[in-house]
Amino acid sequence: MASSPPYPAPPGEDTGGPPRHAHWWQRPWVRYGALITLLTLSGLVILALVREQTGTHGFLVGLGLAVLPVPLLVAAFRWLDRVEPGPWRNLLFSFAWGACAAALIAIVANSFATQWIATATADPAGADTLGATVIAPVVEESAKAAAVLLVFLFRRRDFSGILDGVVIAGVTATGFAFTENILYLGTAFGTDQLTGDSGMASVTAATFFVRIVMSPFAHPLFTVLTGIGFGIAALSGPRQRLRRVLLPLGGLLLAMGMHALWNGSSTLGQYGFFAVYAAFMVPTFGLLTWLVVWTRQRELRTVRSELPAYAVAGWLTPAEPFALGSMRARRIARQYARRYGGRAAARAVAQYEAYATSLAFLRHRGRLGRAGTDFVTRERELLLELWHRRGAARPALDHAARALAPPAPVTAAPWPVHGVYGQQPHGQPPHVQAPHMQAPHGQGQAHHGQPSHVQAPHGQPPHVQAHHAYPPHGHPPQGPLPYGHPYAAYAPYPDPRPNPDPRRS
Repeated sequence: MASSPPYPAPPGEDTGGPPRHAHWWQRPWVRYGALITLLTLSGLVILALVREQTGTHGFLVGLGLAVLPVPLLVAAFRWLDRVEPGPWRNLLFSFAWGACAAALIAIVANSFATQWIATATADPAGADTLGATVIAPVVEESAKAAAVLLVFLFRRRDFSGILDGVVIAGVTATGFAFTENILYLGTAFGTDQLTGDSGMASVTAATFFVRIVMSPFAHPLFTVLTGIGFGIAALSGPRQRLRRVLLPLGGLLLAMGMHALWNGSSTLGQYGFFAVYAAFMVPTFGLLTWLVVWTRQRELRTVRSELPAYAVAGWLTPAEPFALGSMRARRIARQYARRYGGRAAARAVAQYEAYATSLAFLRHRGRLGRAGTDFVTRERELLLELWHRRGAARPALDHAARALAPPAPVTAAPWPVHGVYGQQPHGQPPHVQAPHMQAPHGQGQAHHGQPSHVQAPHGQPPHVQAHHAYPPHGHPPQGPLPYGHPYAAYAPYPDPRPNPDPRRS
């Protein structure tokens, strides 16, 4: 196993071995083609089954109502993933798997198991109860966990911690709940069509209130427990094989238990549902929300603590670890880059932030002895990706760091000072020289590349500026910069790959 050196090597040294050729079944287009075919067929079958059970009008009503919580839930999970954002294709796969493949498995398996139990026991009511409280939790949570397992195995670079497991599991469960809500709401609408009920007294309104208003997070809450198990397993070392197996299984069992308790609440009497909702669902939701927010802040602290080593080696500027460890500073940097460099610069800054975060996590795993054998190669890849985007990212991150830096305290002199404050003897203003920023090992200079001499206006304290091509401390000026445009000569680094991924190289 490769381990992390005390400080990374300076730029200029090339590492890595010859590329390895994959077998035909390991090629990306073969995997993507098989996966898209599987999800498409599952979607067509589940669409036909749901439409057959609900009818055309019921399907359309259920679809219109079931889609309402989806954008909010996906946005919430995407917000959690902002520290080290994963590629959108993982989220699309997770949602499609939950809405198509997992839903199809659940409908077929639950129907078959319930009918078999009813035939064997001659008790249809008991079979329905057993199917809802035992069969459904096991089948549905296993089907949803399959998506988390696939991402964990085949997109390992994108699965580095608890938040990745939470996001993948939550989006998968959101897709599953979307299809299930279509089925339940469409069936309720069909029942109202037969009975003539409408308005607030209808079955559709009651179903909408319970599933969409009160518990849109129910399925994500269950499956997130499985995702946390996979996330903790991702943090384990390669030699901790037993832990990497038992933790996901433990999370899956917890998800099944919570799901069974939720489904069984309808059999606990008139107020059983509300009792379970208040005593278990709400506290569990609050606890998991605290856990993921705490984990998010912990990841930001990891970024701030690991990246200074690369600043010492010359790959980053001293201000970048602070800016990259703050979500607010990242947002300010992207806004600054978009304003002065356009969309290309903003995209480069966002990619720079993602690569830097992955680099910090990689170094953290290396220090703990949990990095893989490709640590040196992966570290080199990430450093080169950062180096290629430094022209757009450094001015923006430097501005964000100075915009959020606490003001320096000014202490008044204990003795009386005669004359105008800040004026030097003999009336000469001071000349302040900014630091000369030199790229590591002569690979180019920072913007303009020359130190600046800043004179203070008459009668004012001197204003020390770190670099004369950057805007002053605070918000960007509302107009053309008087000292030059920071992105006047910026051109995005040409990447030969189509749609480069900010997490993989």
